[in-house]
Amino acid sequence: MSETTINIPAGTPFVEVTREFDATPAQLFRIMSDRDLVAQWLGPRDLDATVEEYDVRTGGRYRYIHRDESGEYAFRGVFHTVEPDKMVIQTFEWEGAPGEVCIEKMTLEPTEKGVRLHQQSVFPSVEARDQSVEYGMESGIHDSMARLAELLAKES
Repeated sequence: MSETTINIPAGTPFVEVTREFDATPAQLFRIMSDRDLVAQWLGPRDLDATVEEYDVRTGGRYRYIHRDESGEYAFRGVFHTVEPDKMVIQTFEWEGAPGEVCIEKMTLEPTEKGVRLHQQSVFPSVEARDQSVEYGMESGIHDSMARLAELLAKES
């Protein structure tokens, strides 16, 4: 298992996330695509999550809500391409910023020690990307990846 690496190049609309897990691509994909398990790892630790829809297949949709004392934060998207255990291409939109749709590509690559998750995100603008960073995107990603590793260890 490794630490999460987040690359946010200045002046671009891109974000890259990389992390290696002690698991097979099939084990990681199962936890990342099972609606009941997604609520256990997706998002910051200090927010409650409700997954309303999570249909991980080409053409499927998702919607989930994070809650804290200050309010609700809903997210939604469409799964454009799903190749189980290998790749997911999806849209991502925070409903608090309608129309600011991000495109994300996640790949799962077998390694000698497990599987490497690599995610590339493209925001509609540098400003939209920077706003997500300002709202705590990095800490949410770190929490999600750590919670995912913990759940993988428990489910193995």
